[in-house]
Amino acid sequence: MPPTVVAVDPLYDPPSGAGDLVEVAHRYGRYRLYAEHERIEIDLGRGLMQRHDSVQAFLRSGGARGPAADVRAAAARTSYFREEYAYGTRAHIGGVESFLHNPRLVEGAVAVHGRPVVEPAIAFANLMVPGQELAVHTDVPEFRGANRKLLPQWLLVVMHHSGLFDRWRLHIATGIAWFQDRDDGRLRYWPGGPDGDPAVHMVRANTALVLDTDSVFHGVDPVAPEVDPPIVAPGAGLVAGPDGRWALSDADGTPVADYGWDGLWFSVSWKAYCFADEAERRAWRDHTDDLTTDAVVRRLVDDLVSRDRVAPDVPVDRALGLAMIDEYVRYPGAPAPA
Repeated sequence: MPPTVVAVDPLYDPPSGAGDLVEVAHRYGRYRLYAEHERIEIDLGRGLMQRHDSVQAFLRSGGARGPAADVRAAAARTSYFREEYAYGTRAHIGGVESFLHNPRLVEGAVAVHGRPVVEPAIAFANLMVPGQELAVHTDVPEFRGANRKLLPQWLLVVMHHSGLFDRWRLHIATGIAWFQDRDDGRLRYWPGGPDGDPAVHMVRANTALVLDTDSVFHGVDPVAPEVDPPIVAPGAGLVAGPDGRWALSDADGTPVADYGWDGLWFSVSWKAYCFADEAERRAWRDHTDDLTTDAVVRRLVDDLVSRDRVAPDVPVDRALGLAMIDEYVRYPGAPAPA
């Protein structure tokens, strides 16, 4: 069965509620590069980027615009900006509560996973400047005892795609909400899996799409595809000004570019944990059946050994991490492992 995807239209009724999120976006002020948010390393895969799987797939495919001239140009196209508006029960900025607890998103989450106990948990904003795109990927999943605060993001993605940890998986529904009308920057997703055809969803104000983004590959088509994106270095920031303009600057404050709001692509993503019943939620809250890092690594290695991919005494290092990505995470258009 194809995954359930729920279109929410309208997201707010009356639609003035959607305007509140645009006001929050400006009031939050400064947005960092996504790649600079979390950095977790363990011996397995040491030195890999947090989303090494997605970067590797993008460099191989060239993304929606085709191969980039070099790695620097490829990074410019995908170095978008993100900040977290709420996490758990705590809102980082006032005005986001109506979004975090939006009943239409909750209804969509129940439909996506068929699990009636829904706990809204995260709200975060993504901003892209002209010329950028969001590389095809699946989101970072969570498991009891294993999340992005404890393990590298690429490893969590491997865990989910391997199918070896379904017993511990947290079923997360994601709502992607838009607050502007655009003909570019469309959401492209693969409801039939990496071997199927993509579906395309237009960006329309006061709407959202709820789906299982941990399992469904998705990306965002280029914003203003006729424009070359600016080169952004680590430490760059996108900052809202008092005049409504947005300034892109380097880590030292040197201006790089200047944009009006209509020139930026903006979305807010909502994530909620979905549980079959209260007992399942308690197991998560009380940590009564958590994974450990050692157990995760051992289970993956044992499976690779059973597939004759590695030797039983394989070193737990960067090369093993790359082997796990190649074995378990197959992107649209990529061949199956030999």
